[in-house]
Amino acid sequence: MAAAEPGAGAFEEMLRVVEACAVRIRWRLRPGSKRRLLNDILFLCTGLRPVVLVDYGGAMPQLQENLCSLLHHARQETSILNPLRVMVINDMLYLIHVKGLAEHALPKERSQHQLAFVDLEKSCCKLLTNIEANDTALELVSIQDQFSAKYPIDAAVDVPVIRPGIAKQISGLPERTIDAECTDNQVDDRTLLVVDLSSFLETAQIALPSLNGWLLDYPVTYLFRNGSAEEAIQNLSKHSLHIYRVYVCGSCQSGAKQPEEELMSFSVPCGLSTKRHEEPWAKSFITRMSEKLRRCSQVWTSGALLRQEIFYNGSATYQKRRHLGP
Repeated sequence: MAAAEPGAGAFEEMLRVVEACAVRIRWRLRPGSKRRLLNDILFLCTGLRPVVLVDYGGAMPQLQENLCSLLHHARQETSILNPLRVMVINDMLYLIHVKGLAEHALPKERSQHQLAFVDLEKSCCKLLTNIEANDTALELVSIQDQFSAKYPIDAAVDVPVIRPGIAKQISGLPERTIDAECTDNQVDDRTLLVVDLSSFLETAQIALPSLNGWLLDYPVTYLFRNGSAEEAIQNLSKHSLHIYRVYVCGSCQSGAKQPEEELMSFSVPCGLSTKRHEEPWAKSFITRMSEKLRRCSQVWTSGALLRQEIFYNGSATYQKRRHLGP
């Protein structure tokens, strides 16, 4: 029998623990950064996102040390945080939910909610229709398959973690066989929370922002290779963009109005989003997010908000608000 999902009270207590631990380790977060960190942790633990990019709260390597120390202390007081790990790819830092990432990487999941790709090296005006004929897209699919193989869904909770020093000595994702090397009682738990995948992409041609498009669960992913970054940026800069910001609201038993929390934001060339929420990629995204919200209705309301902004030559003009979900 599956374990019962934690109630809203358990998640509220978890956030109080995280906030108290941040004070305990003297991590001086600005109010906006602290709110974002608490929200990101809650998004991960309630299944709304498999991965979040931590680009706030300081600079590396201190940011990594603070985040690992925070999880180290907080996990001792709440088991809800047990599936969380700190993932490092080059100079970028992520928080991941190991089971959520395993589900995200499943071939079945990917086939049901196919990504929409824009090849920035060729055209920003149309979606990629033949993935098999695009080398960058095929490399991304190969990386997704490797994530799925190394993060099996039936063993996701026990996914081994490795010290950064060991990560640099291996290629690919951490193997279960090296877990024994990392369980010495002398090793601080904070180092065991880190999965360093920098070496994983050393030979990859795909640019990290393209991989991020999939990892961060955006419905439209920009494809380009490392050697074409400048060209890709120039191509994208020639087009106006719709900026989508997705918001959710917390459930409240008292009936008091809850503030909106930004779940994520992503951009889509205006030429590929003329129908707004009626675009095929948008409908698929809405369906997927609505299902996720239903599964954690004890924490979040069943509806989400999608706001659209439009960028013309770098200037933003607010347009309108639309509802996602039922």
